Amino acid sequence: MKILLTGTTGYIGRRLLPILLNEGHHVICCVRDKNRFDISKYDSSKLDVIEVDFLKKDTLKNIPEQIDAAYYLIHSMSTSTRDFEFLERQSAENFKEAIQKTSVKQVIYLSGIINNKELSRHLTSRKAVEDILKTGSYHLTTLRAGIIVGSGSASFEIIRDLVEKLPVMVAPRWLNTKSQPIAIQNVLEFLTGVLLNEKTYDNSFDIGGPDILTYKQMLLKFAGVRKLRRSIFVVPVMTPKLSSYWLYFITSTSYKLAVNLVDSMKVEIICEKNSLPEMLGIELISYEDAVKSAFDMIEQQEVISSWTDALSSDTLSKGISNLINVPVYGCFKDRRNRDISDEEEVIGRIWSIGGDTGWYYANWLWGIRGFLDKITGGVGLRRGRRSRTEISAGDALDFWRVIYADKAEKRLLLFAEMKLPGEAWLEFRIKDNTLHQTATFRPRGLWGRIYWYSVLPFHGLIFRGMIKRLAGK
Repeated sequence: MKILLTGTTGYIGRRLLPILLNEGHHVICCVRDKNRFDISKYDSSKLDVIEVDFLKKDTLKNIPEQIDAAYYLIHSMSTSTRDFEFLERQSAENFKEAIQKTSVKQVIYLSGIINNKELSRHLTSRKAVEDILKTGSYHLTTLRAGIIVGSGSASFEIIRDLVEKLPVMVAPRWLNTKSQPIAIQNVLEFLTGVLLNEKTYDNSFDIGGPDILTYKQMLLKFAGVRKLRRSIFVVPVMTPKLSSYWLYFITSTSYKLAVNLVDSMKVEIICEKNSLPEMLGIELISYEDAVKSAFDMIEQQEVISSWTDALSSDTLSKGISNLINVPVYGCFKDRRNRDISDEEEVIGRIWSIGGDTGWYYANWLWGIRGFLDKITGGVGLRRGRRSRTEISAGDALDFWRVIYADKAEKRLLLFAEMKLPGEAWLEFRIKDNTLHQTATFRPRGLWGRIYWYSVLPFHGLIFRGMIKRLAGK
């Protein structure tokens, strides 16, 4: 069958794609930027990649007419604290308009549980998208999921940050809110199980795990799995804004996402019972087993996708391909070269940079820069990286974004997502047994130039030490 997959480079899409291919389906992947999608990881004979941005109607003509089913996995929760509802509605309208021109029989939409009378902005937006999709001339199946627990998911990484960094937590009162978390494995089983299943047409189903827990219980059970002793004190004085800052500074989440998460966490999200698990023969996984499974994936370095895969800056939303050509004019550059004896060894070091490995020299200075970025509203260093050894275009790497990564070409190009009065690139390239390391900064006005000269002494120290360590000297 021909399946249209939206949100291909997102957390769920990246995990669903290989399952659909393994089941023999022909998958048409919708991406905003082909340069961000590594087709070499998949069987290309069963895969088509098309550039589609559902906020730009002129790109919708790329969708083929012959489609059996489509997955709608698009949301804008992390893009803005103000206008994500408008963006989600516009995207849904454009999707519906385009998909009705095809032969599609079923659209599958992954939403959130909305059985509470007082919905958060996030869940209200999800409900509005569902209402829009319902009006299409196809069969709609909506799966309303609770908090998703899996390696790389936003909720998992936030809980992990809190539990592993704070022996004692003074936490906001929304930690007493009840939720029904679901393992990522179960989410994927539901998504594939309802595919062209006529019994699920024109229906919505809440999907959650077997446990109903408060957020406090989730934190303590997570600590139990990690064999950590933790104390949590809930106080009523933390406002939603203070709670957002609390999450933002302690965890790796962005401020925009923290605001929307706190808004959602004040609302109970518990499933209305239905027979879908029995109908599809799905065995629900407990919260503790889901956490254990997530750590198994992390230890085996098999984290397929992460919430940080979402593009976070306005510049990047225009497309990675716009940033591959590093500017030459009107820029400051720090160029350094080192002769090397073992190219493969050096490539291994370059491909391991950031995250737990660090930046090879003066990591404490990198830490200070990350802290300063965080307190000014940036992403900081806490995002880390998805894999310890593998890098693909579009991956987050601390406060950088991978723009280009090709081991055969021996080139890695990063673009800065930290708060800056300008734009910055960091490039590593090996040619003729020489490592070339280039930092490029394109200043924005006078403040950009002042910034460059003020950090120049630190750049000299950091970049000189970094290339020396990367070269193995």
